[in-house]
Amino acid sequence: MKYSYYPGCTLKTKAKELNNYAIASARALGIELEEIENWQCCGGVYPIAKDEIATKLPSVRALAQAKDKGQDLLTLCSACHNVIKRVNEDMRTDEDIRTKVNNYMAPDTTYNGDANVIHYLEMLRDVVGFDALKEKVVNPLKGKKIAAYYGCLLLRPDKVMHFDDPENPQIMEDFIRAIGAEPVIFEQRNECCGGYMTLNDKELAQKRSQCVVESAARKEADCMITACPLCRYNLEVNAKTKLPVIYFTELLAEALGVKEA
Repeated sequence: MKYSYYPGCTLKTKAKELNNYAIASARALGIELEEIENWQCCGGVYPIAKDEIATKLPSVRALAQAKDKGQDLLTLCSACHNVIKRVNEDMRTDEDIRTKVNNYMAPDTTYNGDANVIHYLEMLRDVVGFDALKEKVVNPLKGKKIAAYYGCLLLRPDKVMHFDDPENPQIMEDFIRAIGAEPVIFEQRNECCGGYMTLNDKELAQKRSQCVVESAARKEADCMITACPLCRYNLEVNAKTKLPVIYFTELLAEALGVKEA
């Protein structure tokens, strides 16, 4: 199975572990990630203004590449996934945006939201299958109590993302079970960590991050996993209660026996 792969900026800099372990694990599972050519930053935040076209273009270019190759576009960073999937929905459903974008890009073939956007976790669930993943585990993480932190961007807005139940998600807990560990259910797992507020209201971001980490710590979690580089930063730097925060791909690579010592 081959996917067009959009890594995004942070996975090439501060979040190399998220990217590298994902690629190594995919290879072990028989999945090929073909990084799209000349990708650009998605912007990191979905542009809400209806007349904001320019910041949608990098996402559309990535989507169009995947469409031209006849592949799904696979994402990994929560923020990138949110932005690209929502832009794709705009191209699929909003004629005004679709027309303006295609007129600006002047492609040989117009893009109309034809590509499918899939997150790495969805690929594990829906393509590989968690039962099949469990069979490929060579180093089950028995005895580890892991808290899955979803945050906001994978789950909302639900009418566009269709990732999981936004109030009671299960995909990451099912992933944790598949690699042999024990999932820890905690009340703040799908609440905001403070997000980009850390740039202009650090106190608020600290408060939100502290709530999240304390919630997991009360349930005696050994660590937390996330798919979002910004969430990891906030939970590690802003929270006073210290709990290891790890990208889910690192534990996947460890369980599959492809994590470098």
